[in-house]
Amino acid sequence: MKSVILKNGAEFIIDKAKKEDAKDIIEYLNIIGGESENLLFGANGFPLSTEQEEEVIESKNSSLTSCLMIGRIDGEVASVISLTAPMRERIAHTCEIAVSVKKKFWNMGVGTSILKEVIEFARNTNIITVIHLGVRADNKNAIKLYEKLGFEKIGLYKNFFKIDGKYYDEILMNLYL
Repeated sequence: MKSVILKNGAEFIIDKAKKEDAKDIIEYLNIIGGESENLLFGANGFPLSTEQEEEVIESKNSSLTSCLMIGRIDGEVASVISLTAPMRERIAHTCEIAVSVKKKFWNMGVGTSILKEVIEFARNTNIITVIHLGVRADNKNAIKLYEKLGFEKIGLYKNFFKIDGKYYDEILMNLYL
């Protein structure tokens, strides 16, 4: 567990997700899906049941190179980040991250704090050397954050997102540890 004091003085507690966090994580994801168009799902669009999310948490917690972290402010879920590394030997040095922050906690340092924590986790595996992510091309704030933390743009996935009949590109980014 890590405690970070944010820009506004609030305490942000980051910890690996536990099985008992599954219900809170699902509620959080179904809320944030409706807060922006930058995620892979919309409001109430997160597809897993509590039991399935518990299995995901247990699987990540039993892995040396994958994790699911949850960040809370005053007990409320403010952010969730997932780091997933493949089991295949030839690509086991890579991983993908997916991060989200509840809108009311934007611009407070939540994203920076939880990303730094998961990057440190990846470094400490002594296996992972490349962290990969995809970000909607018009999500300038997220791109700026990732670049601040050392991510580099490596490509463009044209028409990756289709939202309400309109296509949006995805920027592919890597961090080399």
